[in-house]
Amino acid sequence: MKQESPKSIDEYIAGFPMEIRQTLEQIRATVRAAAPDADEKISYQMPTFTLHGNLVHFAAFKTHIGFYPAPSAVEHFRKELAVYDCAKGTIRFPHGKPVPLDLISRIVQFRVKENLAKAVAKGRIVQKSPRS
Repeated sequence: MKQESPKSIDEYIAGFPMEIRQTLEQIRATVRAAAPDADEKISYQMPTFTLHGNLVHFAAFKTHIGFYPAPSAVEHFRKELAVYDCAKGTIRFPHGKPVPLDLISRIVQFRVKENLAKAVAKGRIVQKSPRS
């Protein structure tokens, strides 16, 4: 029997044990604080934040929380992420260890700047000039 996909981040998080739910909620709150204009949705059956395109995804697995900020962010924060299992666009935070919320916040802020710059370059948004 195929399990139905969650329709919202709340529904996704509700499907996990309390300890995992708390971690997922901490990550969600951290992303929300770092990208207050981002929208939430489920994409690829994972909690996703979007702002002029995908910003970050995250998901819970048996042994870790996966965080997916795009390859550019993993490369940019490579030194700080050296203690974690990482791949091209993936960071794995093992269960039972503190999740680096400050680092997640900085990664999200990096991705916001990256997405906004791409949107400006493609003419999707007009960059406001600073007032004199």
